[in-house]
Amino acid sequence: MKTFKETIKKHNLIARKDKILVGVSGGPDSLALLLQLIKLKPKMDFTLHIAHLDHGLRASSGADWLFVKRWAEKLNIPISIKKLNPKIVQQKGSLEENCREARLDFLVKTAKKIKANKIALGHNLNDQAETVLMRLLRGTGLSGLSGIFVKRQMRGIIFIRPLLKTPRSQIERYLKRKGIPARRDPTNQEDVFLRNKIRHKLIPLLKNKFNRNIVELLSNLAQSSYDDYAYLNQAAKKSLKGNNLRFNLKKFLRLHPAIMRLKIRQAIGHLQGDTRRISFTHIKEIEDLLINRPTGSIVDLPKGISAQKILNCLRFYKR
Repeated sequence: MKTFKETIKKHNLIARKDKILVGVSGGPDSLALLLQLIKLKPKMDFTLHIAHLDHGLRASSGADWLFVKRWAEKLNIPISIKKLNPKIVQQKGSLEENCREARLDFLVKTAKKIKANKIALGHNLNDQAETVLMRLLRGTGLSGLSGIFVKRQMRGIIFIRPLLKTPRSQIERYLKRKGIPARRDPTNQEDVFLRNKIRHKLIPLLKNKFNRNIVELLSNLAQSSYDDYAYLNQAAKKSLKGNNLRFNLKKFLRLHPAIMRLKIRQAIGHLQGDTRRISFTHIKEIEDLLINRPTGSIVDLPKGISAQKILNCLRFYKR
């Protein structure tokens, strides 16, 4: 696939001697990613290791990991498989978010265990468009509009997404042309989760009634937003000394709003490892804390993070 190679080259996703952990669910995207990496492997001299997480939420999930295991054996690639106790992801909170956190935790721990320096995931162009719409509907800022990052370091590991510029339809055609079947998650057809509602209802509506190129336009918006965000993020970091999680109130309020919001995100990201689940609404609440609320006031954020206004200072801490 042309876009696969172009994305790797443009964003310098893979280097010689890399050890890459590939997240493979058995679905079309992750399977196509694995096969494309195998094809590229002799030219770039990197090694691969497959990771598969069984959430244990479906009766057919056992067939999924067996399918992936057979591919690993066929391609002679080592594999790490883990089955979760369904009760873990069915705890308090969003099932979708709990599953995402469980996958991330599994991938990072596995990568560190096998000494992989990168994790490759199969997100595609349509996933990007869906993510941008999801964040718009939930309320977001420039960071959220950046969507899924093609390359990003989290928890000490570099995550890469070589298929991020490739449409889902192209991936499906590639597998069909090769005569390669993939596993299908039936829950992807259920409109229980917001992403599925956007995929099956909102995007088709936007395509049919407003703009047939909506997926490409949303992907372009994500790229443009990311470029702006990256520039502003660097500017914000220049004025952030060390890991200071206390900010002088007067100096902080004199900052440009864009820089102020990014510094807030940086402080939160330092404490929780990332800024996922931090929406524009959270940022606005902290701004309200700074300007309108009395000293001693606290804003509680997701993942046990809080912001407090104390004397002439804004403080971020873990509860």
